[in-house]
Amino acid sequence: MDLNARIFVAGHRGLVGSAIVNQLKKQGFKHIIMRTRAQLDLTDQMATARFFEQEKPDYVFLAAASVGGIVANNTYRADFIYQNLMIQNNVIHQSYVAGVKKLLFLGSTCIYPKMAPQPMPEDSLLTGPLEYTNEPYAIAKIAGIKMCESYNLQYGTNFISVMPTNLYGPNDNFDLEKSHVLPALIRKMHLGKLLMKGDKKAILEDLGVEDYAFAKAELHQHGIFEDRIHLWGTGNPKREFLWSEDMASACVFLMNKVGFKDLSQEMDEVRNTHINIGTGEDVAINQLAEMIKTVVGYQGQLCWDESKPDGTPRKLTDVTKLHQLGWKHKIQLEVGLEMMYHHYTEN
Repeated sequence: MDLNARIFVAGHRGLVGSAIVNQLKKQGFKHIIMRTRAQLDLTDQMATARFFEQEKPDYVFLAAASVGGIVANNTYRADFIYQNLMIQNNVIHQSYVAGVKKLLFLGSTCIYPKMAPQPMPEDSLLTGPLEYTNEPYAIAKIAGIKMCESYNLQYGTNFISVMPTNLYGPNDNFDLEKSHVLPALIRKMHLGKLLMKGDKKAILEDLGVEDYAFAKAELHQHGIFEDRIHLWGTGNPKREFLWSEDMASACVFLMNKVGFKDLSQEMDEVRNTHINIGTGEDVAINQLAEMIKTVVGYQGQLCWDESKPDGTPRKLTDVTKLHQLGWKHKIQLEVGLEMMYHHYTEN
C-alpha cells in the first residue's frame, strides 16, 4: 500500500478497527477513511453503494461486525447472523463494484468445529459441527471467507481473509452482559474489589448510576458479591488471547505483503485460503481468572457455576502459516493484562 492510498477501515471505533487505524497512522498512511454507524449503516445496501461510489477507496479493512461473548451470542442469535451477513455482503460486493485493489476481511476462530484438532489449522474449516452457542455468528464469518474466495475466483479480485483469535486491548467492550471473557473478568474483579472496600463513590461512577442500593442489586445480578464473584462454567476450557495492537500489526503486514494468488497457488480446489492470527499459546479460563485477580488486586473468592455452559473445550490456533509468512506476536499475556487493567482504570 502506498502511503497516499485511500484506505477505508470499516468499524473503526471497535476493538479491531481502532487498533488497525492506530497502526496505519503509526506507519504514516495519510488518507484513512472512517465512518461511524450514524454516518453510514453498512447493513443498508444503497447507502453502502453510494459511499463506495463517492469515496472510491483503494484498500478496505472490513472490521465492522456485530460481536459479543457467549451470553450475547447465544441470546441474540438472529441479530448476529443477520447483521454480520448484511455488513459483509454489502462491503465485499461494493468493493468489487468500485474496483478496490485489495480487501482484508476479519473473521474469528469460532469458525472452526467445536471438536477441531488442537491447535486448529486452517484446513479444519467445515470438517465438523460448530459450537452451538455461537453458531449463527460463525456461519456468517464462514460465509464471508467463501464470499471473498468466490469473488476472487469469478471476478479476479484480491480479497483475503484473516481469522484472529480472542482479542483484548484498548477500546474493548467491558459491558457486564455482552463483553468477552477477559474484559468481563477484569471489570467484575475491579467492581468486586471496590465492593469489598465499600467504595460507594467509585462503584456509582463505574456503573453510571446515582442510587447505591440499585448499584448493589446490579452487581449481585451479575454475580458480584461482598466476598465473592460467581463465574460461568467450570473454568476448565482453554483459550488463546492476542493483544489487539499485535493483531493490527499482522493485518497491515498481510495487506502489504500477501495476496490471494500467494495463498491459492498450486491448489486444484481453492479452499481455506484464510490465515489464522494468534499467538499459538493458550491458558485455562480459571488460570486466566487467577492471573487477573492478581493484576487487579482482588481479595475475594472466585466461585465457578458449573450449571452454566463452558463453550468450546479448547480454541488454540495453528499459526504455522502466519509465521511462515514472516509475522509473530510481541505482547505476552502477562504484560497485556497489566496494560489492559491500566487502560480500564484510566478510561
